[in-house]
Amino acid sequence: MSEFVIAVLAIIGTFVIYHFALLIHRTWNYSLTAPVLVATVIIIILLFIFNIPYETYMVGGRWINELLGPAVVALAYPLYKYRETLKKVTIPILAGTFVGGIVGISTGLLLAQWAGFESTIIYSLTPKSVTTPVAMAVTETIGGVIPLAAIFVMIAGIGGVIMHHYVFRLFQIDHYIGRGVGMGSASHAIGTATSMETSQLEGAVSTISMVVSAVLVSMITPGLIHIMM
Repeated sequence: MSEFVIAVLAIIGTFVIYHFALLIHRTWNYSLTAPVLVATVIIIILLFIFNIPYETYMVGGRWINELLGPAVVALAYPLYKYRETLKKVTIPILAGTFVGGIVGISTGLLLAQWAGFESTIIYSLTPKSVTTPVAMAVTETIGGVIPLAAIFVMIAGIGGVIMHHYVFRLFQIDHYIGRGVGMGSASHAIGTATSMETSQLEGAVSTISMVVSAVLVSMITPGLIHIMM
């Protein structure tokens, strides 16, 4: 089978599976039925059942991955749309993102140390709350395992999608700034996409938080590791 046919099948298959997962979520609207989680699980199961190597799937999957860039750029639209509102709340957004970045790094380090993980795993876990390309670059700089870092980033993103309803309800967070900063600084692009489903304004705040958090984490992670390790 040619690579072109494999790529087409992988792309169409992923598209169909995601829309099936979306239908499931609309029918049973629970955190555990989040489309990104359900679709990921279904794809993994199918790859195992049909003994399809990950490399074969990624012949088409990499083209979907290439769309992540344009998708992130498209998040600039709500920033422009709500630019006047966002200018008025710049300080709270930046302050919340700064605190979120510090907490995200330090809690990952401390919990991993407490659990007795070896240093390479700790280094790979540290940048879990930023978008994948940044997390991989930071991990490489501090001596972690890049593929492991990508897995932790995915877990953080999906974890935020699953748990954010319960966390917001528990701590009574109902303001768009708090919700947007929380999702953007803890669950990066996946969390931002979820915030966008709630409202474009919350999604715009989450976008800013995601970007600022990526810059912040890349700057302070080596220093925090030096202090806390």
